[in-house]
Amino acid sequence: MLGDRWSLLIIRDLMVRGYRTFKEFQQAGEGIATNILADRLQKLINVDIISTEQVPGDRRSIHYRLTEKGIDLAPVLLDLLIWGARHEETSAPGAVINQLEANRESVLAETRRRWKDRDLTPLIPKFQKENEL
Repeated sequence: MLGDRWSLLIIRDLMVRGYRTFKEFQQAGEGIATNILADRLQKLINVDIISTEQVPGDRRSIHYRLTEKGIDLAPVLLDLLIWGARHEETSAPGAVINQLEANRESVLAETRRRWKDRDLTPLIPKFQKENEL
């Protein structure tokens, strides 16, 4: 279920970037093919990590949302984000990673609050690599 790169990135984007539409995932800059994205979304739905919601007033649009089971992955995902930034080249500034690590419990509490309140404000902003500036 979580053994592939794309599933974790989808969960990350739902959890910390506030993404919720197919188009937002597709334009995240990761380069996922539309057929792979559709497949991973469906697999995450099938294992109850994410769910879909009809957009009021637009019968053709749906929003993806983490389920309770999905938001329970927050501690694991936060640890993976910190670990990845420490050991791989990422666009996240070191100060942001240090802040996440130092304030782990409050970051997790805020993540859960945003999920519960349906607050789509990104928890972690999208960073640009220095060579993209």
